[in-house]
Amino acid sequence: MERLVKSHDKSAFPSGRSHIITPTMRSALFGVFVLLFASSGYSAPREHTIALGKWRNVEARFDSGTVQPMRVRELVVDGRVREYVTGPVHDVTDWVFVVRRVYHLNDALPNETVKSQTWAWRPGGWIMLNRQTGRITSLNMAAFDSEVSIAAWYRDFAAYCGTSDDGLKTYMVVAQLGKRKPILRKETTASACSVSQWERMPSRVTFVVGGEKMTFAVRSHGADLQPEPPEEESQQ
Repeated sequence: MERLVKSHDKSAFPSGRSHIITPTMRSALFGVFVLLFASSGYSAPREHTIALGKWRNVEARFDSGTVQPMRVRELVVDGRVREYVTGPVHDVTDWVFVVRRVYHLNDALPNETVKSQTWAWRPGGWIMLNRQTGRITSLNMAAFDSEVSIAAWYRDFAAYCGTSDDGLKTYMVVAQLGKRKPILRKETTASACSVSQWERMPSRVTFVVGGEKMTFAVRSHGADLQPEPPEEESQQ
């Protein structure tokens, strides 16, 4: 069994003398502690360089056969091209912004030769980028259809018209960053759907569905349908 050595046990020091830390030794130990502290990750955080390249005019091709003109540019982080993006950037905070991603896909069939390969531009979903860390995060936006959905951002909310996986249903959707489920997902039977406008104080969003306006009061826990004001009040 291992014997525990107590401070008064003289056998712990065969010479019969106790260990004394001299001022010189204190200075040396202090220097070691300073070096360990400096090398333990307490140095200044790394600065990341984020830039957007020049616009390029391309054609977006969809599975439906539709071809639409689109402007794309490079998203460059620390001198490296990380993504292709389209549309305006929306600043959520001083350090975080969102932008829509674009894919440059190899559209060649298996039996086509390398020389005959074709590449297709395809708009995707939205990504979030942190200016402090340089981290890019893909946003999971429920029912977002890359071919027809157009997101309108306000603060950390995104309002858009989405579709079901089979394309047979249309939804009015309001998503919030940091939440897995949308705070609004209301089905509509109308095929025509768009986001009209956002308002503040209180936060409200208006959808135009089948030619009619539907306004929802938006809160962090949900969205409530607001009654339309009387025609006399709306004209005032």
